[in-house]
Amino acid sequence: MKRAITFGLVVSLLSGLMFASPSHADEPSQQAMELDVTIQVRMRYLISLPEDYSADGKPVPLLLFLHGAGERGSDLNKVKKHGPPKLIEGGKSMPFLVVSPQCESGQRWEPYQLTALLDEVIRTHNVDESRVYLSGLSMGGFGTWALAAYTPDRFAAIAPICGGGESFLTRQIKDVPIWVFHGAKDSVVPLERSEVMVEALKKAGGEPRFTVYPDAEHDSWTETYNNPELYTWLLSHQKN
Repeated sequence: MKRAITFGLVVSLLSGLMFASPSHADEPSQQAMELDVTIQVRMRYLISLPEDYSADGKPVPLLLFLHGAGERGSDLNKVKKHGPPKLIEGGKSMPFLVVSPQCESGQRWEPYQLTALLDEVIRTHNVDESRVYLSGLSMGGFGTWALAAYTPDRFAAIAPICGGGESFLTRQIKDVPIWVFHGAKDSVVPLERSEVMVEALKKAGGEPRFTVYPDAEHDSWTETYNNPELYTWLLSHQKN
């Protein structure tokens, strides 16, 4: 099933404005200002419902998949090149409601856009919000780290593949179950990018799993997504 969605976000923030006080023109002061704007988000995505899905039945887990840089654009068929969308297209049944958005050409994954997408899907589908999972590869691996840190209370578990991020943000997700994957011979995104995140998580008190494929180059995702243990591990975690 393919869908294109358009929805708005209302973002409020405080902005400082410098001005000269009428009574003390030589003494600058600051005034708190409030900006209330609506940001329009348009995003194409694939959605796949599990076989036992029912709008009135038992809520189902959700898996958000983020593709890599090569699948950006306006052709949703490109999203089916790797990962869960590829497996689903090949006939594999998934025990999740799988949401696979497409990033526009020249853009990167933006956490606020992905958050809006998840909010919309959860609002319109029968989703178990205690079992929402996140995974992505390469650019999507970076997006996985960033989105998890942006909304650390949303995900029951995450699995970033050959990605990286800002290590100081790992303190936000130290309590989130995380399984990291990378190829030892990756020349596109060096293994060090994942190693730094894993070490930062450990220093923050986290207990991440870390799988390094000794002979893999950049493609460390095919073996990962073909491994049934990944999905069993994801489903073993549930938020209270």
